[in-house]
Amino acid sequence: QVQLVESGGGLVQPGGSLRLSCAASGSRFRISVMDWYRQAPGKQRDLVASITSGGSTSYVDSVKGRFTISRDNAKNTVYLQMNSLKPEDTAVYYCKMVTGPNLGYWGQGTQVTVSS
Repeated sequence: QVQLVESGGGLVQPGGSLRLSCAASGSRFRISVMDWYRQAPGKQRDLVASITSGGSTSYVDSVKGRFTISRDNAKNTVYLQMNSLKPEDTAVYYCKMVTGPNLGYWGQGTQVTVSS
């Protein structure tokens, strides 16, 4: 059974930065696509960024140029560096290990609040 544990969320002022981490158990991490999603209150959970096992990345338009996804296979960890944060980035952020179409393991989420 895979476990994913997110950390690094918190309260930050607009324009600030946070780095989220997601540590995975087991041996599947290095061969898996890893995603970051977010869910704001009353809204659906949306994909924010994705990284393949080979390190190719993709982002939703609203975070391009501000967020960077990366991974460290030696540490079984995926990161989301978030810069120039805006109030609309406020959400619970989840990491996901993709195992198939619409399949995967989820972490418990970490709250990010951007507010002055």
